[in-house]
Amino acid sequence: MGEDAAGNRPAVLIIGGLGYVGRFLALHIHQNNLASEVRLVDKQLPELAWLAPEFAEACSRDKFIQADASKEQNLARIFDRKSGKEFDYVFNCGGETRYSQEDEVYKARSHALSMALGREAAKRRIKCFIEASTGMVYKPDSSPRKETAKLKPWLKLAKWSLQSEEELSKVDGLNLMVLRLAHVYGPYTSKYLATALCMARVYQYLGKEMKWLWDKDLRTNTVHVEDVARAMWDGATWYVKSAKPKRVPVFNIVDRGNTSQGTIASLMHESFNIPTSFMGSIISAFAKLNLDSVVDDVNDETLDPWAELQQDAGISQVTPLNPYMEKDLLKDNDLSMDGGAFEEKVGFSYRHPKLTRAEIEDILASYRRMNWWP
Repeated sequence: MGEDAAGNRPAVLIIGGLGYVGRFLALHIHQNNLASEVRLVDKQLPELAWLAPEFAEACSRDKFIQADASKEQNLARIFDRKSGKEFDYVFNCGGETRYSQEDEVYKARSHALSMALGREAAKRRIKCFIEASTGMVYKPDSSPRKETAKLKPWLKLAKWSLQSEEELSKVDGLNLMVLRLAHVYGPYTSKYLATALCMARVYQYLGKEMKWLWDKDLRTNTVHVEDVARAMWDGATWYVKSAKPKRVPVFNIVDRGNTSQGTIASLMHESFNIPTSFMGSIISAFAKLNLDSVVDDVNDETLDPWAELQQDAGISQVTPLNPYMEKDLLKDNDLSMDGGAFEEKVGFSYRHPKLTRAEIEDILASYRRMNWWP
């Protein structure tokens, strides 16, 4: 490729580049030859990140810097390029993604990271800074929330995401765009949907019914990681091409399936051939008052059988999968989002419009390729 062609393509910095979204963004850029330079920054090393073989080139060592980007003293090393030019796009896919942590953890690992990066990006006049946030910042409701809906974060993780959004929007000269994500799933996922899959596998092994708290209508909206990666790239491109907006553009990134607990329960039933049911309001009301003990009971029931399953399958390595249920994931709050604005303004369409049995099979196949699945 000639100098001109490479010169026209943006140079890209991905913070949290080995995280789940970060690696798929790197892969999307690599496969479609979208950037003139890509730099991935992460606290962990590629060798410890459970990277599948298809990420080898996209996340190769020569593109990688190990650094904690929340620390001021690391910013020059992260942002400086050999050419002396600045990066065009900076994607913040970093921060603490574990649930049920203390405020201090999110403040140090997510909020401090966002603010350090945002101030540096503003100082260097980066053309577009994309902040990955969460749909859990909205006041829960079963009808899909638009970007203008009332905000009322219902997890500590979301509270700090929203604080980052609000403070970043006040950073002078920052070309900010915020993307609020639904539950992200896809091959190799180890979060939300992965927990349900591992639990279903345990109940299949035990020959037991998989029971769900609350009811089937509880919204648990989803989005495929490949669509998230495409949305991030298309969003940045749109931002740089469009006239500079007066207000920070904030968009929901969510598929069109309006995924609910009922959707996931029926997919577990189909994929694992196990009975599933919902506890109903009386037991759920009791559970709400005793969530800690309910979570402990569920984990007591599933963790040992999961270890047995792995042992029987000869999986001796540590994997990112387990059926451990986080208290935060058992809240009876609807994650219900409307993604229409992004589709309309950016001209985006979802390649994975809803969670299906084929998508579940695709995830399980990815686990088997990595020898994670018992």
